[in-house]
Amino acid sequence: MYICVEGVIGVGKTTLARMISDEFGFLPFLEVVEENPFLANFYQDRERWAFQTQLFFLLSRYSQQNELSKILDSGKNAVSDYMFDKDRIFARMNLVGDQMDLYDKVFDILDSKVSKPDLILYLRASIETLMKRIAMRDRVFERNMDKGYISSLITAYDEFFDNYHGNFLTINANEVDFVQNKEDFHFILSKIRESGVEF
Repeated sequence: MYICVEGVIGVGKTTLARMISDEFGFLPFLEVVEENPFLANFYQDRERWAFQTQLFFLLSRYSQQNELSKILDSGKNAVSDYMFDKDRIFARMNLVGDQMDLYDKVFDILDSKVSKPDLILYLRASIETLMKRIAMRDRVFERNMDKGYISSLITAYDEFFDNYHGNFLTINANEVDFVQNKEDFHFILSKIRESGVEF
């Protein structure tokens, strides 16, 4: 069983994935972000550093997904705070022309080899909520986060899930506080159980 939590930067993916892991006894499989050596430069000059940043993320995420596939093949359940497809969402925002063409070729080869989630929880929030949460967690490389960039990410994620054919649930993260309110967390758990996935 493989559950994935997804959404825009700052929406609470990792927190919810950890909580689901604790609740169901799933192995938490969390994305490594801070190790990308190009990320800080990317936030300063996205056009110049987009391809290096994206390629690093793609290969890093693929390596992580290989480990996840081994875990799932061994019969264990896992919950992740990202899906492999997210890499292409970001790439389509940041890459153009020949860079995007090259990226797509590499992505398609790698994508065919990774495990697909049985269920995705899509946490959706307003730009105001996201900017507030990003500021609260105070990551160094996110301190000058462009509001317009986050707004574009919201649109890109919405478009992805409008055309996604897998099993997913949309959760309004403006209206639920699964950290502070146990009832909200239990509401999410009930939605997981009602989704039709088998544990």
